[in-house]
Amino acid sequence: MTNYILTTESLTKTYGRKDAAKDINIHIREGEIYGLIGRNGAGKTTVMRVISGLSKATSGTYRLHGDNKFGVGVLIESPGIYPNMSAEENIRLKCIAMGCNSKPYIDDLLKTVGLENTGKKNAGSFSLGMRQRLGIALALVGNPRMIVLDEPINGLDPQGIVEVRQTLEKLRDEKGITIMISSHILDELGKLANAYGIIHEGRLIDEFTTDELNERCGRYVKIQTDDNSCALVLIERMGFDASIDSEGFIRVENATEDTIEINKALVNANIGVRELTIKNISLEDYYLSVTGGAHNG
Repeated sequence: MTNYILTTESLTKTYGRKDAAKDINIHIREGEIYGLIGRNGAGKTTVMRVISGLSKATSGTYRLHGDNKFGVGVLIESPGIYPNMSAEENIRLKCIAMGCNSKPYIDDLLKTVGLENTGKKNAGSFSLGMRQRLGIALALVGNPRMIVLDEPINGLDPQGIVEVRQTLEKLRDEKGITIMISSHILDELGKLANAYGIIHEGRLIDEFTTDELNERCGRYVKIQTDDNSCALVLIERMGFDASIDSEGFIRVENATEDTIEINKALVNANIGVRELTIKNISLEDYYLSVTGGAHNG
């Protein structure tokens, strides 16, 4: 039996005559990072708000499985922090409200999100990445077994993205915390999540694990040479399905077992091979294939 921590059944949220989310059936396993993907306005935040108890479903249900006394920790939109207080003071305020105020507990939260050395520095002077990590710490107050994060890396610089990713991986791998996260940066989400749900026009149209994604998408060969036009003609004459992708590389389908043969043929034709790698089809490629167009978040 699959060990789910959260499931929804026909979860629906309607505003006026518009269904912001319709018949959503989500299955999140304990201890995984679940990435919720969709365009702006697709219904991601609506679903997350209902699951977090910030909004009431119009119909349908959601269920937390097992012992989860304090429900779900949440960071949706901007972290609710007091800018004139330190990270420690911000966390202490919530700890007092939750009845779990102790210095060792607060120190552990600060260490978990990498803010243990911020001292008395006001949170208002933190970088955006530091504020996001403080928001994650606040979501962890009360020891929820699951946290919900809506676009936690949106607007961060590359260093900030790495720091938040490392924090979330630490929560999953060391603390066993289940994480539901939305992001429009699919390349980054693909490095982090174990499972995904695709929501499109208010409906969940697909749900899959990383292993299932790899099985569905397969792999392809990516090649860069000093004469891609001639190389493409040669590879096609060898009977392979090849094309030039948007980045100017040659993409060869169904040829992962034939890379040596392709490389030898290119070299024998005096075509310099600069790069030849086997690539997994990306999360973004798959997302676009099932939604039928370019994404905008």
